[in-house]
Formats: sequence, structure tokens, C-alpha cells
Amino acid sequence: MKHQLTSLLGSALALVAATTVEARTIEVAAGDDAQTRLQEALINAQPGDVVRIGPGTFRLTDGLSLDVDGVTVRGAGIEQTILDFSGQQGAGEGLLVTSDDVVLRDFTVRDTRGDGIKSKNADRIVYLSLRVDWSGEPRTTNGAYGIYPVESEYVLVDGVTVRGASDAGIYVGQSRHIIVRESTAVQNVAGIEIENSYNADVHDNLATGNTGGILVFDLPGLPQQGGHSVRVFDNIIVNNMTPNFAPAGNIVATVPAGSGVIVMANRDVEIFDNEFDGNGTSNIMITGYRYGSTPADYQPMPMRIRAMGNRHGRAGFQPGLPGGAEMAQAFGGSLPPVMWDGAGTDIRIADDVAALTLNLPDLAQPVSAASPAPVDLSGEANWPRVAAVVLPASMEAAAAAP
Repeated sequence: MKHQLTSLLGSALALVAATTVEARTIEVAAGDDAQTRLQEALINAQPGDVVRIGPGTFRLTDGLSLDVDGVTVRGAGIEQTILDFSGQQGAGEGLLVTSDDVVLRDFTVRDTRGDGIKSKNADRIVYLSLRVDWSGEPRTTNGAYGIYPVESEYVLVDGVTVRGASDAGIYVGQSRHIIVRESTAVQNVAGIEIENSYNADVHDNLATGNTGGILVFDLPGLPQQGGHSVRVFDNIIVNNMTPNFAPAGNIVATVPAGSGVIVMANRDVEIFDNEFDGNGTSNIMITGYRYGSTPADYQPMPMRIRAMGNRHGRAGFQPGLPGGAEMAQAFGGSLPPVMWDGAGTDIRIADDVAALTLNLPDLAQPVSAASPAPVDLSGEANWPRVAAVVLPASMEAAAAAP
């Protein structure tokens, strides 16, 4: 009995000791062996720890990874802490996170061979005050995604800048409960993309100089389909005229240069109070999925899409669609700011601008069969508004922390 009591007491003391260990700050300075020292810090971190990356340029030759819950990875600021992957040997991402309750903040990731920062199955992740970029002019050989959370629940992207991604600057895929705010996407193929995701708010961002500004897509063949309940509001979406530099075969390689917002095969999407200008194809484009056969459980049509209160500047003056120049000529030199392919139901545009339909309600119809004409989409929207996304208080607290 005495032995049992001693053993129980020992276990209890060990548990108390484990639960009262204070969170640590693990400092990593620039210099020799930065690759090894930084990766070791990420491996040795415990829940609650902060891995603080000091100022300077960290020249890295391989990707980094974090698989510990509850860790904050913090730099000295996006101008001070540079993770330079120009010498990366492999083709993977710069930083891969596969754990929950992680905060990434205040550093720059540059010139990765693959994606910039990826998180997968990482719930309640916060991307805060980060920059991901690729040097030089936009190139097909740049990494696909800058900020790349996927298959996660509760995602916050706040105060992030991405430049040069050959797919999407900020991409959130197959996730739920998402906020992308106060961020900048410039000279990417897609500035910000919400794909196969549920419940997303994209607001107060700047999307400029991309091929397409903001995309809300749903694609077949992915574990999570049926994207819905996305709000795009209070953004500045201007001058997205960069020629498409996505690798051939990529779905975004079909995005016409000059696209402001594109909604494809999604439902319950609201686009409101945005500022549009200088998008040569269209400020708002709504379309079905028109890329061949689809599985039976995939819904390829857009449904319950509405736009209201947006401010439209110049649009449609240089359409990047096949036959776009001829269509623009037929409409007096430029296309209307809103374009719909004619597929789907409950499309409502309350903005005081003209809209164009391609009159292709059947997704099997080729674009060459288009019969463009003005369309009145101003009818009343008789379905509920999309609810705002609310993140856990711990995530908002992390974003508000100095």
C-alpha cells in the first residue's frame, strides 16, 4: 500500500510540475547555421512557447516545419526579419505548419521555390503582419501560393502582404470560418482566393496589379465541395491588369487579365461596398464551372449571388476574354462592369451599373456560342443575408496583442 501511495503521489507531483511550467521564449539569431538552429527551435518548442526570430536575413537552404500546438513564431518585423529561401534546395514550401492554435507574425518569407507559408489541418491559426514575396518581375516559376491555409477550421489572415505568387497570393482552401482582412495582394495571378470553403469574410483589403483581384471558387474532386456563405466587402479592387503568368493547366491560368471579383460555382455570396476601378475585363464576373464533366455530388452552378453598394470606376475597356474585343466594340467600346455567363439562379445586382449576360445557361455550351446582351439583374433578393464570421476570442486577442 505504501508503495502505491508513493507512486500516486509521485505521479500527482509530476502532473503539477508539467502544468505549471512557464512558457518560454526561444531566441534565434541570424548567422551561421540558421537553418539548423531555427528548425531545432521549432522542434523543441512546447505549447505556449514563443519562438522569437531576431532581426537580420536568415539564409535558408530547406523548408521549415512546425508541428507543436500553441506556439507563436514571431519576428522583429517584416522589414527586420527576412527568411530568405533563394538558396532553397527542395521544391517545398518555406514554412509548413501542421498544428493548432499557432500564431505567425512579424516576418518576411522571400523567394521560396514552392509555396510561401502553408498550414494544413491547423485549426485556429493566425497569420499576422507577414510578407511573402518573390523578387523580380512576376514569373511562372514563382511559388504557387503565398499564404496557404487549407483544410482548417478558424483561419485569420490579418495585415499580410503577398506579391508575385504564380497562383494565388492569399489562398484559403477547403476550410471553415475564415477572415481575410487589412491585407494587400499585388502582382499575383489571383490576389485573394477563397476556394471550396464555408463561411468567409474578405474585407478591407487591397487587391491591385493582379490578373484577377478576388476569386470565390468551388471546384470538383476535392474532399470539401459546395463552397458557400462568403462576404466580400469594403475592399479596394483596382487595376488588376497583369497578364496571366500561371503555369499551363492550372485552373487560374484561365482567369482573364482585368478581372476584379470572380464568383464561380458558389452559393450565398455577397459583394458589397467595394471600390472597383481599372479592371479591363470586368469588375464583377459570375459564372458556372465550365470545364467538362463533373461528379454527381458537385454543384457547378452559382446560386444566390448578390452585389450592392459597390462603387464602380472604369471597367471592361480591355477584355481578356476570347472575342472580348469584338464584344466591347459592339457595346460602344467597353463592356459593362458586371458580367454573367447566364448559368445559375438568383443572381441579383443592386449596383447602379449595367450588366451583361453571355446567355450560356447550359454549362455544356461553349463560350463561342455566347450571345452577349444587356441584362437586368436588379430584382429583389428574397433570401437571408449571409451571417458575419466570428472567430474565437483567443484569435482576436492574439491579433490585437502588441
